Amino acid sequence: MPITEMLWRNARLYGDDVCLVEVNPALEQKREVTWRDYDLVETNPATHSRREITWEQFEEAANRFANLLLTRGIGRGNKVAILLMNCLEWLPIYFGVLKTGAVAVPMNYRYTAEEIEYCLKLCEADTLVFGPEFIGRIESIVDRIRHIERRFFVGCDCPTFAESYNELVQYCSSRAPKIKISDEEDAAVYFSSGTTGFPKAILHSHGSLISSCLTEQNHHGQTRDDIFLCIPPLYHTGAKMHWFGSLLSGSKAVLLRGVKPEWILQAVSDEGVTIVWLLVPWAQDILHEIENGDVKLEDYKLEQWRLMHIGAQPVPPSLIRRWKEYFPDHLYDTNYGLSESVGPGCVHLGIENIRKVGAIGRAGYLWEAKIVDETGVPVVRGAVGELTVKGPGVMECYYNDPEATAAVLKDGWLLTGDMAREDEEGFIYLVDRKKDVIITGGENIYPVQIEDFLHRYDAIKDVAVIGLPDNRLGEIVAAIVEVKRGRHCTEEEILDFCSSLPRYKRPRKIIFAKVPRNPTGKIEKPKLREKYVHGSLVEKQTQG
Repeated sequence: MPITEMLWRNARLYGDDVCLVEVNPALEQKREVTWRDYDLVETNPATHSRREITWEQFEEAANRFANLLLTRGIGRGNKVAILLMNCLEWLPIYFGVLKTGAVAVPMNYRYTAEEIEYCLKLCEADTLVFGPEFIGRIESIVDRIRHIERRFFVGCDCPTFAESYNELVQYCSSRAPKIKISDEEDAAVYFSSGTTGFPKAILHSHGSLISSCLTEQNHHGQTRDDIFLCIPPLYHTGAKMHWFGSLLSGSKAVLLRGVKPEWILQAVSDEGVTIVWLLVPWAQDILHEIENGDVKLEDYKLEQWRLMHIGAQPVPPSLIRRWKEYFPDHLYDTNYGLSESVGPGCVHLGIENIRKVGAIGRAGYLWEAKIVDETGVPVVRGAVGELTVKGPGVMECYYNDPEATAAVLKDGWLLTGDMAREDEEGFIYLVDRKKDVIITGGENIYPVQIEDFLHRYDAIKDVAVIGLPDNRLGEIVAAIVEVKRGRHCTEEEILDFCSSLPRYKRPRKIIFAKVPRNPTGKIEKPKLREKYVHGSLVEKQTQG
């Protein structure tokens, strides 16, 4: 069953049930609106703190956009880029693209104008859907993206270089277009997170999307009674593929625009949320606010919240131990994945394995995993090697980049670039990114291990470990430390705390600064290396 038919099925079975809610706590005006209100051209979604649609309205909106695209000659062979903040329109637009047979291309809303231009050209997009937050960026490159023949603007006050999505879809049929779609056909292009350089365009089939629905629902057991709180950006595979569990089960989801701890807890309380996917910084912020007394759990209705799961990055075991102190009844899971594996779930811990906190788990539902050496031979259990995965969600290729594709796809196995080890029970532990390994005095050091250790220090909110050049040892360990608000600690205190580490693993330099993370929570180590490695080298050369 193509994923678009899952939406059609839900519209027929649960048509009057609310399926999506958008909550924007930052807005002062507190009037709720429905999708029917939003059909009015003069209605501005930016003035409403809560909007909702039913499954039937979702299906109709997707059909209207699909039919609009078809009237413009957009279908198989075309690529439609989506540049929107999380909003109620996002998923219907995405499904509208899929219904035509065209390829959907979600784009990072943090991209600069130049990055937008680069990605549009890389994937050969010919259509762009964008929101009001991006008018300035698109306007600055509009003369350089003339290959984007059709531009649709979602919102009020449509700029002159685009057409109004809001006005046009009203006059399009709400009937589903009669287009047969097979699992093997191209469905979507996702961009790599960009933590290792310029993004790559990752091509997935409809079969990949379907497999992610099955994997997610198998792992977390979503039923019609569950309500999923979606906070991360929908352009990323992580957020959308977790929502696919709601799609498969026909259950409601809430799109929260904002990550303040009180907003998250209020949304859980007001909307009756049962499942929340958090990133490490957000979980840390919630715990910090609780421990500071700025958030009081008794102010919220949280007893229905059954599952908290984290992905997109290594999870410090100390964080989960702290979490369970305040939420002892929560089930916990962590999911490992990457955009090349259609998001989370190719490896997952499993809610029954919290005793293994710190591990990313074992091969997920429909997946295989193994750890190999540089020649592709599996390493002995306990040894460090590169994690590889195989399953129905492996990408088709890096679009228009056969060399990069060949470097990571080997006989159906995807080389993840993550170093890992497997324990005696078959649970996999991430050691670090292959490119992030620090070599000091001939010894390999894996930053994640040191980051996990430093997270135990009570005053530290976040930490990133990188290698700095050293004439004698090649590299030394440096820790960029972000201190909790209202707390204080010195370099000497942290170095003293690290005295129990083996000498070669101890940080030689402590830098107090904010730890940069991308929208999916991954530490942006290239930015840190650019600032603290390349920057210091340039400074030395200048002084010389």
